[in-house]
Amino acid sequence: MRTFFEFDRHQANFSKEILAGFTTFVTVSYIIIVNPAVLTAAGMPRDASMTATILTAIFGTLLMGVYAKRPFAVAPYMGENAFIAYTVVQTLGYSWQTALASICISGILFTVLTISGLRSWLSTAIPRTLKHSFAVGIGLFLAFIGFGDMGVVALGVPGAPVKMADISTLSVLTSLAGLLLISVMLAFRIPGAILIGMLLTTAALILLGMLPFPEALVSAPPSLAPIFLNIDFQGAMTWGFIGVITSVLVMDFVDTMGTLIGLSSRANLLDDEDNLPEIEKPMLVDALSTVAASLFGTTTAGVYIESAAGIEQGGKTGFTAIVVAALFALALFFSPILTIVPANAYGPALVVVGMFMLQSVAKFDFSDYTELMPAFLTVTLMIFTFNIGVGITAGFIAYVVLKIFTGKVAAIHSGMWILAALSLTFYLFYPYHP
Repeated sequence: MRTFFEFDRHQANFSKEILAGFTTFVTVSYIIIVNPAVLTAAGMPRDASMTATILTAIFGTLLMGVYAKRPFAVAPYMGENAFIAYTVVQTLGYSWQTALASICISGILFTVLTISGLRSWLSTAIPRTLKHSFAVGIGLFLAFIGFGDMGVVALGVPGAPVKMADISTLSVLTSLAGLLLISVMLAFRIPGAILIGMLLTTAALILLGMLPFPEALVSAPPSLAPIFLNIDFQGAMTWGFIGVITSVLVMDFVDTMGTLIGLSSRANLLDDEDNLPEIEKPMLVDALSTVAASLFGTTTAGVYIESAAGIEQGGKTGFTAIVVAALFALALFFSPILTIVPANAYGPALVVVGMFMLQSVAKFDFSDYTELMPAFLTVTLMIFTFNIGVGITAGFIAYVVLKIFTGKVAAIHSGMWILAALSLTFYLFYPYHP
């Protein structure tokens, strides 16, 4: 096994890899609670979604360890789940079964594009500032949802769409205390701060009598039957759905490329030219995991930036990922604890995840307005239209248009012309409401 994972070449050992696996799992395990919670907004059953989330994580992370031999955890992405729940289902009016079709189709396209090499080519077409704007916009979008779940933000009136809610209630104060607790633990670099904060906030709500105590602590995994293979491909066979598929493709392009390079750099896995050797392997794992996710009944899966926590503990090889996958499998049997967490307990987690994603704003190019304006439109339109797809596609179109009108056509990568053209279909077939 030492030879298979190349322990000697990476100067790794079993004790460090096991510790790294535990650390990564603790930092990424919040997705077990948060992903099903977000998908309930699409009408998907929470218990089944939790099982789908864990099975997707087991499949992707195990494949990452055995095939790609990288110390990365794979699970359903934050951001993509919000896009499906709040944009595709709530705003555009598609069923979650049809929305899952976009995930499956995208995963199949990812696989083909990865094997052919076109995926890497299209990823390089997206300008750097625009890539970072997606993370910032999605982060603020999630934070907005989180504050709503906490009861801090409420609907306002015409002219002032949102307002501060009544924060004097015990429920909101408990949620705010949970946010403070997570923030303090993060400041002290405590592994698993988000998960610990959510569970302690839930415990406080139980002690205060605002939440019933779970009937059991350990049980068999919730049934996957309500969502397993429940995909509506026929509903996805419309021109208007092209914009949805395009958005899913682009979001995963950006997330995967940025995360892979960033994590590999911290793990000293890059070559002398700052490229990740055999990058096609983790990218193929990402693509196959997305197909598996749609079949299980959840959203786009990929490499998690929180894997950096395990890397800092010495995780260098795929054995770290295998440890993470084993811990996800164990979590299947603790569903009574994990599914009882209410919105005002996981709301702080969404706010904190949004804070993490905000750091990408430091990489904006503020000196070039043909780069800055598309990024600004991406971020603001995601939030103010409550539609991630609007932000992404607007950024692509604005980038190409501004470069044309400022005489910088040569700066437009050929792949950006394709992405901008596809983005136009989003607006041509968008179901506008009076």
